[in-house]
Amino acid sequence: MADPTPVVVVTGANGLVGAAVCRALAERSAQVRAVVRRAGTAPPLPGVTEHVGDPADEDLARTVTTGADAVVTTVHPMGSSRQVQHQVGVEGTQVLARAARDAGVGRLVHVSTAGIYDRSAGIGDVAEDGALLPEGSDDYPDTKQAADAALARIGGLTTVLVRPPAILGAGDTSVWNTLRPRQLRDGDRRRNPAETWAWVHVEDLASFLADVATGAVASADDPDRGPVAGGTTPVIVAGEPATWRDYLGTVGEALGVEAEWTDEPVWTGQLRTDRVRAWGWTPRVQLAAALDELRRGLAGT
Repeated sequence: MADPTPVVVVTGANGLVGAAVCRALAERSAQVRAVVRRAGTAPPLPGVTEHVGDPADEDLARTVTTGADAVVTTVHPMGSSRQVQHQVGVEGTQVLARAARDAGVGRLVHVSTAGIYDRSAGIGDVAEDGALLPEGSDDYPDTKQAADAALARIGGLTTVLVRPPAILGAGDTSVWNTLRPRQLRDGDRRRNPAETWAWVHVEDLASFLADVATGAVASADDPDRGPVAGGTTPVIVAGEPATWRDYLGTVGEALGVEAEWTDEPVWTGQLRTDRVRAWGWTPRVQLAAALDELRRGLAGT
């Protein structure tokens, strides 16, 4: 049963996902300990208390986790060097997880990525037990896999590894609404239009993260019914089917540039969402609405 007034720690609380999680938790009347690196950047919401510092700092980690019911980790320095990604995403996350375990925190909800799965041409639909990319594929999936594995080794926690694909949502730091379109505008517009483009909207992702953190999603002894108590449970969270024609076509139309369509073999399967839907999650933001938000955000840029 969900705690009527849960205390939830959110790292990266000023980022696209972290801020959305804070909003979702505030809507659920949770008390939120928002961890940010710069003072004054936590979302100004009811029940949100700002904590400034590095979540990998052991003293800060102990402070924010003491008396907390759950921790949601959203921090990963995408685009940084492999060393920085490892320090922050792998080592830092472990510091926070160990502090949470020692403080008796009930749940650790970690934002991983569906980008760790092998989605090569010819591979069909992918579920939580799908084959992972081999080590050395790229810095981002390598460090995300390493973080997932490290968390699984920390006992005494109910850990949920949430694996979203591309995250849509308006914001200056939004990869798929802001940063990636800039790259596409400046070049790199070659894609097979039939290639699967898996996505989820940040508000739907945040809603799920908040429900898991507050206990609205009950634990179970079967991962297909809920997070396994005392164990580590991966779960894919993705929206309705889409292709690169949908995404790149929308970006190109908004920015006035032409896509360069190719016909090489690509992945055309889907991310399976049977598990997350069995846990009670249903996305509210449909593809048309998400692409319209993207289009409106790019207008005039």
